[in-house]
Amino acid sequence: MNTNDNSSSLLRFHIEKFCKLTDADWELLLPHLEIKAIRKNELFIAEGKQGREVAFVIEGMFRQYYTKDGEEKTTYFFFENHLMSAYLSCITGKPSLVSIEALSNASYISFSYKAMQELFEQNMAWQKFGRLLAEYLAIGLEERMVSLLLQSPEERYVDLLNSNKKKIIERIPQHFIANYLGITPVSMSRIRNRLLKNK
Repeated sequence: MNTNDNSSSLLRFHIEKFCKLTDADWELLLPHLEIKAIRKNELFIAEGKQGREVAFVIEGMFRQYYTKDGEEKTTYFFFENHLMSAYLSCITGKPSLVSIEALSNASYISFSYKAMQELFEQNMAWQKFGRLLAEYLAIGLEERMVSLLLQSPEERYVDLLNSNKKKIIERIPQHFIANYLGITPVSMSRIRNRLLKNK
């Protein structure tokens, strides 16, 4: 294991938001943990590659996006203390439909999805974690789909402002936020100015 106590303890704390682990449960994962560093603009996963690992962001920020006809469509951002993966690719064994790019120099703890699958088979606590993680991701996907299909760009922007996702507003470049909302930077600027005038 190439990791340190503080980072692995933080990972355990966040995994235990899904389900409680005994020390014996936790020690099953420890040998599979590895700290990795990545530079700004490098890819954690590239579209077309198979996802094989789950990561926990220690420091930095990442952007998840699809590419359609050469145009990037941002779908999610990851920051410190986020679990991060091309999870659908890990589950299905198919090439990833998304890329995940580092927007800054960053570091993360990773473990292989294969190792986690083995833990699912031998341990009920880890099996529960896998189920609850999948449910959490399914909720996130549905909320995102509803937002894009049923809300106007202005409603999406207002929801973002009023959400617990303050890091997106504070740290992500404006053109990526606009892309995430499904609008141009010019349109987002107009929405922002209109909201300011109406205050």
